[in-house]
Amino acid sequence: TGYIDPFFFSSPSAIWDRLVEWTIEGTSEGSLWLHLYVTMEEAVLGFVIGSVAGIVVGIALGRNQLLADIFSIYIKVFNSIPRVVLAPIFIMIFGLGIGSKVALAFIMVFFVVFANAFQGVREADRDLIANAKILGASDWQVTRSVIVPSAMSWIFASLHISFGFAIIGAIVGEFVGARFGIGQLISIAKGTFDSAGMFAAIILVMVITLFAE
Repeated sequence: TGYIDPFFFSSPSAIWDRLVEWTIEGTSEGSLWLHLYVTMEEAVLGFVIGSVAGIVVGIALGRNQLLADIFSIYIKVFNSIPRVVLAPIFIMIFGLGIGSKVALAFIMVFFVVFANAFQGVREADRDLIANAKILGASDWQVTRSVIVPSAMSWIFASLHISFGFAIIGAIVGEFVGARFGIGQLISIAKGTFDSAGMFAAIILVMVITLFAE
């Protein structure tokens, strides 16, 4: 009836046709599977590195009050920076390759996992810790056998949502500057007023994120 302008929102049939075209013939910038692979590689690397670093730093600071007091102000300062504004800086430092996207995905994931790991350590049952020490457990044994298992529910809760943040980091990095990736497809579609291409790329991101979750 003309209430929705297809120039801005495209039509479902045009979006489907674009997905079929990309799947069979590829995109103007190469194979669709190459773009998917590049985005997923960036997101997975950033997710893994950010998760490991967040867990280790969160547990370390959660177990050491002195370190927590020293570094808390710096962590708050860095955490207050909107992560997406770091994309141009990482592009300048690491170039248009995979490094800048992994760095941004890392930053997106790290603070989420760190905050949960840190809080999980602080919420550990003090009676269990005291009992373990009475039984002769060392600090390392308390951390390994009591603290970490207690914090795992917090850590897994953060991992559940942080992969989505990793994909956001990779795609935002591709918006700013990249040779391949789903974010690059969206950026090209935006520049050519190709609404079907933009929505097709967004649907691909939705499918990938749901599958990963």
